[in-house]
Amino acid sequence: MRNHWWWRPGWSMGRRFYTWHLTFEGQADVHRLADEYRSALAPLGDALTPIPDKWLHLTMQGIGFVGEVKEQDVHAVVDAARARLAAVPAFDLQIGPEVLDPEAVLLHVRPDGPVRAVRDAIRAAIGEALGEVPEKAEGFTPHVSVAYSAGDGPAAPIAEVLAGLSLAPAQARISGAELIVLHRDNLMYEWESFAMAPLG
Repeated sequence: MRNHWWWRPGWSMGRRFYTWHLTFEGQADVHRLADEYRSALAPLGDALTPIPDKWLHLTMQGIGFVGEVKEQDVHAVVDAARARLAAVPAFDLQIGPEVLDPEAVLLHVRPDGPVRAVRDAIRAAIGEALGEVPEKAEGFTPHVSVAYSAGDGPAAPIAEVLAGLSLAPAQARISGAELIVLHRDNLMYEWESFAMAPLG
């Protein structure tokens, strides 16, 4: 395992970032599953940073850092995204089981086609409003993390705990995408909401 909380290029204390996520406020079954993972992983102590219900998310597509992207351009992205996402139907998502990544305990989601359709619409909206789209289209794997690696160390103890689990996947209803203003000042991805874009 390696520490997830190293400062990636461009990031530093106090920086804020505009990005689109799927979030899970009010999604009781997602919270149920995350809590079961938090309980199961608790004996590992400081090796992992469990993610509270409030900050569970499915990362979608960044726009850029606050101060580097004009707010009027962000509003233009929101308007374009709302128009495009209105044509994407709301959908149900199954979350889990887990995969152990070197920096996190991840839950894959199924089906991933609708998630990719939402991301494609958002990327098209960003291109329409800004003329270019940051981040590559390729390499996107939809997932929800339930814990981040808090240090460098062996994966075996975590893998052993996970191997003993048999948790029912969570069901979620995805009815919109959220543009958030994200930071990681407290060894956690935390945010304020900027705008919602409902699905059709």
